[in-house]
Amino acid sequence: MRTLISTAFVSLDGVMEAPGGEPGYRNSGWTFKDVEFLPEAFEIKGREQQEAAAMMMGRLSYEAFSPVWPGMEDFAGYKVMPKFVVSTTLGEQDLVDDWGETTILRTLDDVAALKETEGGPIIIHGSASLTRDLADADLIDRYHLLVFPLLLGAGKRLFSGTDKDTQKLRLVEHEAYGNGLQKNVFDVVR
Repeated sequence: MRTLISTAFVSLDGVMEAPGGEPGYRNSGWTFKDVEFLPEAFEIKGREQQEAAAMMMGRLSYEAFSPVWPGMEDFAGYKVMPKFVVSTTLGEQDLVDDWGETTILRTLDDVAALKETEGGPIIIHGSASLTRDLADADLIDRYHLLVFPLLLGAGKRLFSGTDKDTQKLRLVEHEAYGNGLQKNVFDVVR
């Protein structure tokens, strides 16, 4: 069985929208505009590329990352690994040619079936709606969170507002940095 890992930059109040400068959000670029950069706080991002066997995204994240990440040295590890895009609307003609093998999954049942296959961890970047849906379906196994010391107020949230039973998490790794960032790695307890 494969492990599904959600990785996200998140504000202290749970917002994950537009951390890298994506247009259309009032606080766009909050990860680099408002907090001093300390390389050691981002060590986990390099480790994710080394440890993941595949990457998963929703359609919007795929459309944002696929024109940029294939040519970026910082994300070279992701270029060669298989990618899965969960979308009901994306077609094969919408996939880029220079980013390796990409498979479109249509439903959460498809994701659940993928988790049952052999292989290493699958990392999910961004993908707010997909992450919330996967968490509500109890398909996420681990969270890698870089929590920024900011309160952004409005914006897309990492976790859903669904009224559901308590989901217990176990903290397996953590660190606080001089710029106020916190790394928190949680396993989902089942």
